[in-house]
Amino acid sequence: MSATIIDGKAFAARVRGQVAEHVQRLKDEHGITPGLAVVMVGEDPASQVYVRSKGKQTVEVGMNSYEHKLPIDTAEEDLLTLIKTLNADPAVHGILVQLPLPDHLNSDLVINTIDPAKDVDGFHISNVGLLGTGQKSMVPCTPLGCLMMLRDHHGSLSGLNAVIVGRSNIVGKPMAQLLLGDSCTVTIAHSRTRDLAEVCRRADILVAAVGRPEMVPGDWVKPGATVIDVGINRIERDGKTKLVGDVEFASAAQVAGAITPVPGGVGPMTIACLLANTLTAACRVNGLTEPQGLTA
Repeated sequence: MSATIIDGKAFAARVRGQVAEHVQRLKDEHGITPGLAVVMVGEDPASQVYVRSKGKQTVEVGMNSYEHKLPIDTAEEDLLTLIKTLNADPAVHGILVQLPLPDHLNSDLVINTIDPAKDVDGFHISNVGLLGTGQKSMVPCTPLGCLMMLRDHHGSLSGLNAVIVGRSNIVGKPMAQLLLGDSCTVTIAHSRTRDLAEVCRRADILVAAVGRPEMVPGDWVKPGATVIDVGINRIERDGKTKLVGDVEFASAAQVAGAITPVPGGVGPMTIACLLANTLTAACRVNGLTEPQGLTA
């Protein structure tokens, strides 16, 4: 068996196209231009690349992009003041603070200062609680992208056994809530799960989000299962730096029914869903109908 490759890059392009259409409609019919503000503290190289990409794609779909780059020694009070200013700015519909923050800043305090309605990362404790109780919330971008791809591939997810390897607040836990919302039977596994391989083999949907290079080999995959690889790990191989996922792609692709590659799988969906969340936030604050297919 050779798995169907779930092309996240192509899927993300379609999502951005849908977002762009809705943004144009908001402009034409209501005079509203969604705005996304990204705040970065310090000069982490990976974060700089990511923020540039976010800004570029935000403008490409017709939204306003507001970038705030602060020095690494920015005082916490000054960062919180900026966030409160953005909360009060009607031109800003989404606020994202790039993580990780420098050690002297309290990430939880910073995130929970963002207006929950503008929290397009879905990390505010209010959004976490709303998602966990099945209510309307802002949903974290990476799990939302995974859900979109799973729905597109399977149609209905009802009754499927889903195993998530990883229990982070950013991916593992919200992914579990989303799959429960689509009537999957969900298991959250992790590095201390007993007989982890056997747990994974029961999965119709296997989501690997543990941050360990190629931790999940092909013989952990149920034949015909759908494998969503969230991991992005840089490793040295044959004297070259290579990006790999949490799944051993070559062996898993021989067993799975469908699989996301790394790179080109889940990664591109994260920014696409950030744009979708910003659009959703703009619609909600103005009492307008939310775009179909771009939310959980």
